Amino acid sequence: MGHAEAGGYRTSGHRHMTFSIEERASDSPFIERIWRARTESIGTLISQAATHCEMVVINDGTQTQVIVRGPETKATPLPVQSVGVEYFGITFATGAFIPRLPPSALVDHTDVNLPEASNQSFWFDGATWQIPTYENADTFVKRLIRENLLVRDPVVEAVLAGRSPDVSTRSVQYRFLQATGLTQSTIHQIKRARQAAALLARGVSILDVVHGVGYADQPHLTRALKRYVGQTPAQIARVVPPG
Repeated sequence: MGHAEAGGYRTSGHRHMTFSIEERASDSPFIERIWRARTESIGTLISQAATHCEMVVINDGTQTQVIVRGPETKATPLPVQSVGVEYFGITFATGAFIPRLPPSALVDHTDVNLPEASNQSFWFDGATWQIPTYENADTFVKRLIRENLLVRDPVVEAVLAGRSPDVSTRSVQYRFLQATGLTQSTIHQIKRARQAAALLARGVSILDVVHGVGYADQPHLTRALKRYVGQTPAQIARVVPPG
């Protein structure tokens, strides 16, 4: 299914054996994680809602594609139709973005394929770039930053860190849409659902998650998880319903 197959992949929150996954952290405040994966079997994965942009490199054995992906406002099931496809991704921190490819234009699988220059390079911003690797991703991102092709909004960064910037509420809302493609409220809802899912996966009871994460009741939690994570609380907790 072309690049959409990898376009639906997120490294966190999946329990599918469709992929073998490896990931690492980065010291860069612009990077949330660096990951690589390989399809091991045909099946279906769930692309969870996400608040960030990322750059993904896909190698299917015949060609290499470089794709920029945007945030996602809901979970989407996607088929995996090929075995042995390799993926490598740089997931940017929420609020870090490529100004030439604004997040608002990339929301919900509106991915951008960067043109191929050779089997080891691609075109971006009028120049050829070597395709990055899992090992040199930090160096690649430093070059993007140095050339002002990857930026962070200090207002968004401050709000996400729990600080109150000296700007109006309307300005904050505008800066969030510009830097993330999402409203501040949507980001909060996605992050809260992911937090709830992580707690359930660790064995915390459904009722404790409802109260601890701030949902009104269990149906509220269930609706949020189905929308943003693509599973019910029982499915995430690996509870098999009776019957």
